[in-house]
Amino acid sequence: MFDTFIFFWLFSWSLTGVFVADAVKSESVTEGESVSLNSSLTQIQTHEEIEWKFGDFLIASVKNNKSKSYDGSAAGRFRDRLKLDQTGSLTIINSRTTDSGLYTVSSSSRDTINTINLTVYARLPVPVISRDCSSSSSSSCSLVCSAVNVSHVTLSWFKGNSSLSSISVSDLSISLSLPLEVEYLDRNTYSCVINNPISHQTRHLDISQLCHTCADRIHCCGFTEAVIRLALSALVGVATVVVLVYDIRSRSLQQKKSVQK
Repeated sequence: MFDTFIFFWLFSWSLTGVFVADAVKSESVTEGESVSLNSSLTQIQTHEEIEWKFGDFLIASVKNNKSKSYDGSAAGRFRDRLKLDQTGSLTIINSRTTDSGLYTVSSSSRDTINTINLTVYARLPVPVISRDCSSSSSSSCSLVCSAVNVSHVTLSWFKGNSSLSSISVSDLSISLSLPLEVEYLDRNTYSCVINNPISHQTRHLDISQLCHTCADRIHCCGFTEAVIRLALSALVGVATVVVLVYDIRSRSLQQKKSVQK
């Protein structure tokens, strides 16, 4: 029993020179902001060499108390955007969504290695609320909240502080839309919210502004849409007249040919 204890003690002691990876830490930031990745060191020793990697690419290092960034590394994506301080912590300036990924820092004279999973979220647009005239009725008003070219977000309708409905998207950058139907005389407070794990944008609904009765199409659906509808109606009318004229001329020509025979 004592021999077994000695064996395990010696085995553990022999691993002292091997670095031990810490648990992966997570950092999140909004695109355009700066973010600092902590090296977990309080001070760099004189002959200590510190290396930062993004995936498999070496992007920055400290050696003999001199810091250096490798602008050509990782296809030059970090050019002029990296800074190292006296503790070996790395700051990324003007972050981009393409900066998302795993960062590792290692030391030539210490046993631990630090790994950070950075996520850079795109800036959120303010959602747009519009009326869906094709679905509106005489008693209710159909609305749509939308956001274009978004990813890793959730789009939601709220009535006061209560969530009514929501839709989410993860990796793909797409356009989202979420319908809502309200009564014309509804006086509750509604809002449409788009959010990701670190930020949100809100658009409040003004029912009196968007939801008019549909007696007057210009006020119901907006001037632009009314003009489009009128233009389409005019085009259909013109096309109908052209078809009728063509048909009348064709019949006239056929009658003339019959008389000549």
